[in-house]
Amino acid sequence: MSHFTHLDSDGHARMVNVTGKQPTVRSATAEAHVDCAPEVVAALRDGTVPKGDVLAVARIAGIAGAKRVPDLLPLAHVIGVHGVDVEVDVADDGVHIVVTAHTADRTGVEMEALTAASIAALNVVDMVKGLDKGTSIRHVRLLRKTGGKSGDWTRQ
Repeated sequence: MSHFTHLDSDGHARMVNVTGKQPTVRSATAEAHVDCAPEVVAALRDGTVPKGDVLAVARIAGIAGAKRVPDLLPLAHVIGVHGVDVEVDVADDGVHIVVTAHTADRTGVEMEALTAASIAALNVVDMVKGLDKGTSIRHVRLLRKTGGKSGDWTRQ
């Protein structure tokens, strides 16, 4: 790659100017998986995690995380996050999180979806770490995106 969009002619970091781009409808879906021990899965299913409703907190944390991306990623644009759907499901091996973020703006919401999935997963870890310090996060990744100049993309 001979041209880096986030570097100026002197090689300094810069925020790309998207002022001239027209807003378009866009979405992005990301996932994260929290690996949990069988006893943690049982506590999640029984609703007996001492810190409370893990899944509800993870959903709210994911939504809040999507709205904080420009505070966390210095070159990310401030965009209108017009909707965030957070699905949090207990599986036999832990908690599966799928987030879809929506906007009608000049740049995509991939980082918002990825951040939301990450923050939701971190909240699960925080709430169950007293039961199992070995809880871990894996597969934080983009599943699909729609809209924008590059069009639609889906992970194979």
